[in-house]
Amino acid sequence: QVERDVISFNATISACDSGAEWKNALQLFSVMTSSRVQCNSITFNAAIGVCGQACMWETALDLFSAMAQNNIECSRLTFSNTIKACRKVGEWEQASQLFSCMPQIRLEQDAAICSDVIDACEKGGAG
Repeated sequence: QVERDVISFNATISACDSGAEWKNALQLFSVMTSSRVQCNSITFNAAIGVCGQACMWETALDLFSAMAQNNIECSRLTFSNTIKACRKVGEWEQASQLFSCMPQIRLEQDAAICSDVIDACEKGGAG
């Protein structure tokens, strides 16, 4: 039997993300939090990435906020995944707001993230 720890949960959620099994990934995330296994940035980044694939931008933003509430540091990947979730559905205001916050916490706004924000603007009719 595999021990239910942060490493096994993270690996399984990431595998679901790779296999486009977003429902299973989010269900595992829920099981993880209810079983009191401590989530980390890898957990949240994988779950936010899954939300992006499933066009669940609001859930991605909720998870992004939950990271701060749990004192888990957001990384460039966190912002990238959350912005991509917003981009998929044209939520340009949210994507732009996230993008503008990056320098405040000393994260680089690279060309790929900038492109995702531009795409969100185009999809959302702001371009």
